[in-house]
Amino acid sequence: QVQLVESGGGLVQAGGSLRLSCEVSGRLYRINVMEWYRQAPGQQRELVALITSGRTINYADSVKGRFTISLDNAKNTGYLQMNSLKPEDTAVYYCSLPLARYALGSADYWGQGTQVTVSS
Repeated sequence: QVQLVESGGGLVQAGGSLRLSCEVSGRLYRINVMEWYRQAPGQQRELVALITSGRTINYADSVKGRFTISLDNAKNTGYLQMNSLKPEDTAVYYCSLPLARYALGSADYWGQGTQVTVSS
């Protein structure tokens, strides 16, 4: 079993920064792929960023140039650095290990989510 715990969310003014962390524990040798999603009230969950251990990185167009995804396998932790935040970035942010979708395991795993609120 694998557990993911996000942290680092909070309330910030527009233009500010936050760094989200996703700590992974359990039966996982290394983090080979991690995704960050977000879901705003009344909206569908959207993929924000993806990183693989092969250093493939993709971002949603809405966050390119502002958000940076990274991995630290020594700490079993992934990060999402969010700069120049906008009110439209307000959402619950989730990290995910899509092991089944990438044929790396038998299941996909999700964290519990962390709230990010950006005031104007």
